[in-house]
Amino acid sequence: MPGDEASSQTSQTPRPTQATRAAQAPQLAQPPRPAQSPESPQNPENPQSPLARAEQFIWLTARVLEQRRFAFHFLGGDADPVDTALGSYLNGDGGYGHALDPDLRGPLSQPLHTAHALRVLDSLGRCAGQRIERLCRHLTGVSTPDGALPVVSPAPRAYPAAPYHPTYDAPPGELLTTGPVVGLLHRNRVWHAWLFRATDFCWDRVEGLRHSHPYEVQSAVAFLDGVPDRARAAAAADRLGRLVREQRLVVLDPRRRPEYPPAPGYAPGEQLFPHDFARRPESLARGWFTDEEMRRSLDFLTAAQQVDGGWPVRREAWAPGSSLERRPIATLEALLTLRAYGRLPDGISRPGPVPPR
Repeated sequence: MPGDEASSQTSQTPRPTQATRAAQAPQLAQPPRPAQSPESPQNPENPQSPLARAEQFIWLTARVLEQRRFAFHFLGGDADPVDTALGSYLNGDGGYGHALDPDLRGPLSQPLHTAHALRVLDSLGRCAGQRIERLCRHLTGVSTPDGALPVVSPAPRAYPAAPYHPTYDAPPGELLTTGPVVGLLHRNRVWHAWLFRATDFCWDRVEGLRHSHPYEVQSAVAFLDGVPDRARAAAAADRLGRLVREQRLVVLDPRRRPEYPPAPGYAPGEQLFPHDFARRPESLARGWFTDEEMRRSLDFLTAAQQVDGGWPVRREAWAPGSSLERRPIATLEALLTLRAYGRLPDGISRPGPVPPR
């Protein structure tokens, strides 16, 4: 389990200080930083800064993959260690498994794992090559008759999974899983025969939505932010944004959360906010919200950092291991969103993915 090794080492050897780690780490070229008071809350070296507290949480609790991702995005680390850590989840069929998405346990390749892997590769700028070609062949083999991806593929043996991801013998294709995969592949200019029918499926679902739920809308945004037809995507996003507001699928004012009940089947408090849909300011979903609504949302996200330095997970907790592994992922997502909106200090950090042209 992540964290077990850290616990045993702590009792045997003194914990290295931040200065010791810095002295032992390879010397990397760093851009000049603006002058800041050592005690300034925006100084990343201040142990009370949000980034420093998050770093402590990551080292304490995260899987190797999330540790490597944090080092890449915020400490000037190289992309190769992230790639290597992600490779441990890769299966011989070209898909990803081994609980890469913590909600699905076991070794089997699953579409949710594929979406997670593509987000990591996209952030590295490595969503291309033979690995992606093999992945697309894998997606062709696990697609439903309409060319889409199910949430959970049927398997000869049942492995533990979150109760909100039931397994069916003949599961339908879902926008929830197909949208993010198709959007990320398009954003990285991947062309494969599988994408044609999968793209048509996503357009049909997105443009036909009349009732939805927050996570499905997130997947629709991931598709629209990556698909090449930008005019069509903008028109679909405009209609989807009106639906989100009319059906109260987003908490527009965190101070009035009780007025926005969770969607059916969601856990108490499992609500999404403007920053959950518009994770970066260039997202089409950013146009759904006023500057004041986004400011309140980002203020709420900043304040949600907990005492231990991590961010909470608002979905249902169904297994200790899954909950432990998901919090560092949520923490990384929070940090990347805050940085994209200029809410984190300057310093060694990686830019986000380039939007489609």
